[in-house]
Amino acid sequence: MALYGRDDRDWDQLAEAGLAFLAERARQGKFTSYTEVNAVLARRTGLPGFDFSRAEERAAMGHLLYLIVELNRPVTRLMISALVGYLDSGDAGSGFYAYAQDLGMLSRSASEEQKLAFWAGQVRALHKYYAAADGGGAG
Repeated sequence: MALYGRDDRDWDQLAEAGLAFLAERARQGKFTSYTEVNAVLARRTGLPGFDFSRAEERAAMGHLLYLIVELNRPVTRLMISALVGYLDSGDAGSGFYAYAQDLGMLSRSASEEQKLAFWAGQVRALHKYYAAADGGGAG
């Protein structure tokens, strides 16, 4: 079944490459942007990138981040998509918070301050987890 114009094999390839890239960023103690994720995945997979000028393509990137989190969460119990944000802000997208609420990790009544604290905690925990997993001494 083709979702957002991509078949299951493409989604699997994008999710695996996306997880590898985000794990690299986590090991480096860094953050990334939707734009950078898009460019890296197009380069690494050879698949077409997402056109963020179109709403359905932005939604497709959200779906991809969901797939990446689902690949990673059973291992880390964290939302690795916390490392992806907008170029002009140091914050995650609204889909990140909605998904955290769906997972029961964040209260549906969370204030903006609580959301930011949750996001920052996820970023710190991801950096720590991957530094320790890489033998970086954290943990």
